Amino acid sequence: MKYFLLLSLVLIGTNTTAQNKNILPDWALGGFVRPNNVNPVISVDTNATFTDPMTNAKIHWESNDTFNPGAAVKDGRIVVLYRAEDKTGVKIGHRTSRLGYAISPDGMHFTRKTEPVLYPADDDQKEYEWPGGCEDPRIAVTEDGTYVMLYTQWNRKVPRLGVATSKDLEHWTKHGPIFQDAYDGKFLNIATKSASILTQVKKDKQVIVKLNGRYFMYWGERHVYAATSANLVDWTPLVDSLGALLKLASPRKGFFDSDMTECGPPAVMTKDGIVLLYNGRNNSGDRGDKRFNGGAYCAGQMLFDKKDPTKLLARLDVPFFRPMEPFEKSGQYQDGTVFIEGMAWFKGKWFLYYGCADSRVGVAIYNPAKPADADPISDLKH
Repeated sequence: MKYFLLLSLVLIGTNTTAQNKNILPDWALGGFVRPNNVNPVISVDTNATFTDPMTNAKIHWESNDTFNPGAAVKDGRIVVLYRAEDKTGVKIGHRTSRLGYAISPDGMHFTRKTEPVLYPADDDQKEYEWPGGCEDPRIAVTEDGTYVMLYTQWNRKVPRLGVATSKDLEHWTKHGPIFQDAYDGKFLNIATKSASILTQVKKDKQVIVKLNGRYFMYWGERHVYAATSANLVDWTPLVDSLGALLKLASPRKGFFDSDMTECGPPAVMTKDGIVLLYNGRNNSGDRGDKRFNGGAYCAGQMLFDKKDPTKLLARLDVPFFRPMEPFEKSGQYQDGTVFIEGMAWFKGKWFLYYGCADSRVGVAIYNPAKPADADPISDLKH
């Protein structure tokens, strides 16, 4: 009897530990660990100035918030392009955003340029970028070294996905809205955001790859959609039999992504399929997961079929990464935000860059050789 009682207690304890741990399936990436005494890696700089083409005045362009970064590797170093807001408006979305440049030899300690590298300029994109600016970049690179940035062009009327290309991550050529020609412009004037180009690690380098002869991306803020391209500049959204945008995934009642499923960093082709990391926003009402704050942004993952990238195979029910640190819960977005946008394969590890409460930039690292646990769930309220 004592033996069976002891065995029962051991089994109960083991089961409780398993329930409290956030155990990722084999196909998922992670866990990601926040390095000690490093974050946030980018914060506001109230001294940096820049002559604004919209006003011809010198402004403090990154004095209010720095957040939502894209990332890529160049010449053995990580470059992060981050969204920076000035103080011209009263709240997020009503200021002007520009993209700053930061470079690091180790992915954790950065040197920044004093002026932005992409911004609303006196160019042919004025109608799409004045006065709101350039927001939320995702960056990937082709095998021949062309960097492709998908970002939000914000004129404070309609947010549109725009594309720019570069050879050095500093000098960019804008090509305009990515859907301006598809279906005779049918999707040009609808809200489009958050594009994740398909990539793969080849010869220890993360590069853009084709699938079934074309480039492929996931995109979308409320739902997950898809698009294909022959040249990485002009994209064609996938549509259903009625000509509407084809929905691949949507918010789920009772889960951390109950209000929004917004695409994150470039998607990654793996042996198990295509892994899409995304941002899930929790609904503040009855649809939400009561263990998380209403409006909180946590990070999830989806697995798509590598032969049919529109086929969703699996999805995490619990976020692998969530707001835990004080700087992830204080700032512009106090409900808590870890908004993932940049991820780079660097020195045998994945470096994930994210916006902290829409106010700072943080980094978390996943080492496949020594995988850690995902963010725990033991302290969540049930």
